[in-house]
Amino acid sequence: MSESLTTPGEGFHPHLQDAAGQSASPLRTRLHHVRADALDGGTAQTGGMRRFAAVSGATVGSEKLWMGQTHVAPSTSSSDHHHGASETAIYVVSGHPEFVFLDDSGAEPEEVRLRTSPGDYIFVPPFVPHREENPDPAEEAVVVIARSTQEAIVVNLPQLYVLRPGDGA
Repeated sequence: MSESLTTPGEGFHPHLQDAAGQSASPLRTRLHHVRADALDGGTAQTGGMRRFAAVSGATVGSEKLWMGQTHVAPSTSSSDHHHGASETAIYVVSGHPEFVFLDDSGAEPEEVRLRTSPGDYIFVPPFVPHREENPDPAEEAVVVIARSTQEAIVVNLPQLYVLRPGDGA
């Protein structure tokens, strides 16, 4: 298997310069390394949490993706919120954060707690009201978040509610 499967530079990104002679933005023609100490704290915030952007329009020129870290202090919870039209994927790095939402599949809406451990993943669909909690009195919880929108969208809410078909969209 020493034979090269491709010829370097051949056909990988022909679309980058096919728009009527326009060349791609310099931010969109190279890889970006965002060091852990260079995360951007100037993001949308929810009470009880600290969000830091790693991959965003501001940091690397991303147009369709946002990715970063969220830190939830010991014995704290976020405000109730949703992330607009954005799909959100969460990876638990450390701690045991809990993700809370209302489920109405029974007779009455019921609060559901997803209790997580490092290595677990959570998916949050668009517009679903939820909150993150860290019940541990001593250990900070850290998660990595990826969103399908270029910037972090956080819509703070006065309370959790059940998302019904047609809500939010």
